[in-house]
Amino acid sequence: MAIAPHTLEADFPEHSETIRRLSEVDLDFKAQSDTYHRLDKQIRGLEERGVATDDQHFNSLKIQRAHMKDRLYRRITDMNIHL
Repeated sequence: MAIAPHTLEADFPEHSETIRRLSEVDLDFKAQSDTYHRLDKQIRGLEERGVATDDQHFNSLKIQRAHMKDRLYRRITDMNIHL
């Protein structure tokens, strides 16, 4: 069963233009966004293989993804304020 990706664009469609622009002009945001998407892909791969939800490594990856998403979201919304 395919697991839906948690891309920034999918989770924050109302900010898709800001995400695109930030990725073009802010190399740090682009690097963090790329790292976030690689982590999401890794987590989805584990989910698709049926890793137990109590697996400590799996849970730490999901927590890391959530923290990264929070930081990226703050950058996205801060950019919207400055537009």
